[in-house]
Amino acid sequence: MAIIGKVESLWRYPVKSMRGEELSEAFVGFAGVYGDRLFAFRSAGRPSGFPYLTGREQMKMVLYRPRFRHPDKAAKPPNLAEAESIEPGMSPIFADPADLAIDVETPSGEVLSVDDPMLIRKLGGGLGDKHALTLMRSERAMTDCRPVSLFSVQTGRRLGEELGIDLDKRRFRANVFMDLASTIGFAEDGLVGRMLRIGSKTVVSILERDPRCAMITLDPDTAERNPAILGKVTKAHNGKAGVYGAVLIEGMVRIGDDIEVLD
Repeated sequence: MAIIGKVESLWRYPVKSMRGEELSEAFVGFAGVYGDRLFAFRSAGRPSGFPYLTGREQMKMVLYRPRFRHPDKAAKPPNLAEAESIEPGMSPIFADPADLAIDVETPSGEVLSVDDPMLIRKLGGGLGDKHALTLMRSERAMTDCRPVSLFSVQTGRRLGEELGIDLDKRRFRANVFMDLASTIGFAEDGLVGRMLRIGSKTVVSILERDPRCAMITLDPDTAERNPAILGKVTKAHNGKAGVYGAVLIEGMVRIGDDIEVLD
């Protein structure tokens, strides 16, 4: 067992493809980070295997800022302490839907409930009739592939050097940003097939490298597209950056926690 780095920052994305929320701590469970990708918008114009409207179709989605209406109730499962006290540790429950209600601040500063029809009209603007939108809600994080995504700040730094730009890590929309002891970038690729303990309890099995799409080309503050970023990842790194994991042992994770390889 060896400590390979620390948690640099923690993020969740309450509405798929909208702006993320930085956390000081997060409950990382079998279904993903608590409150992550809890809502999404289904588009009639998307294939049934991936029905979501994302920034790939509507770039301005990344400028919408979702917030939990009751942030204290959305921080962790309501019965977490009691569940953890029962041997060998029970899986906690999600809060009631009313306690996980979300409001969304639009780019113009208007605040709408996530289920307000006006929000759908704004998101659908300019997309045409084929992208008729409906709201989806799930207690399982509606991630693209796996429950948890991890990305090292060293990888972001290396890509920025390769491109000759200051590259904002938020483009990569990870749940756990890692500050690794290795300074070379893409060191997380070597973690595939291994298990990590993050903090005192949480264990994540690293399953695969993260295949990237056009989302990383979008500036998180302006929504302007820079295709060169995806081009570099595609040509120099097989289209992948960061890693995906599945949670083997649930628990709280905090900024600054050690990341330890277990095998």
